[in-house]
Parts: sequence; C-alpha cells; structure tokens
Amino acid sequence: MMAKLGIKKVPQKKRKERRKKSIHHCVESALNLYFEDMDGHDPSDLYELIISQTEEPMLEIVLKQTQGNITRSAEILGINRATLRKKLKKYALE
Repeated sequence: MMAKLGIKKVPQKKRKERRKKSIHHCVESALNLYFEDMDGHDPSDLYELIISQTEEPMLEIVLKQTQGNITRSAEILGINRATLRKKLKKYALE
C-alpha cells in the first residue's frame, strides 16, 4: 500500500535508530514542558494550539512525500480531498 501511494520505505533498523520515542511520548513531553513554562498560569485555547501545532507540519510533510499530490495525500491521511483542501487553506499551504 505504501509503495502504491509513493512513500519511500525506510529500513527498519534506520527507523529505530532515528526515532526511539513514540509520537505520543513526544507530545506528552512537550505538553509537560509547556505547563511547566506556564508557571501556574492557565493556558487558553489549548486544544486549538495543540491541533494547529501538530496538524500543520503533518500536512506539510505528507504533501512533500507525495510531491504535492492532493489525492495521494488525502489517502495517506485518511481524509477526503475536500477536507484536505480546507485544512491547507486554513494553514495557507495551498
């Protein structure tokens, strides 16, 4: 499936060397640091902050991997093309 979508497969050994922590762990660590940096102050719009800070680079990377192919990018992301276009417009990635 990945080859069909045009994604280059990285050997498993190299993947393990490059990324020893899960995405979940990275987000968890970043959030803990964020709250430490807030020094007791309450953040606002945290959900939107997290979504925008993770969604935008995800879209950029998927588009780069597919050489800007919207159809293939939408397939990889598991969303329809109209939703992808809406998100690209939101982040000015069109």
